[in-house]
Amino acid sequence: MKKTYKIDVDCANCANKMEDAARRTEGVQSCTVNFMTLKMNVEFAEGHDPRAVMEQVRKNCKRVEDDCEIYL
Repeated sequence: MKKTYKIDVDCANCANKMEDAARRTEGVQSCTVNFMTLKMNVEFAEGHDPRAVMEQVRKNCKRVEDDCEIYL
């Protein structure tokens, strides 16, 4: 399953940090963050609950960039 989320981030470098953090989250098969459109595209691994995975993605992203936001 693939989903797109609106994000709020200040710079392209921060967007890259968010992408890396999301990719390392269990249940995420792939992730791309586009700083220009402020969107995060996430493909979830089979058998994982997207809502629960995204809560963990949000926590992981906040660890690397505390002023970012993912609108679930």
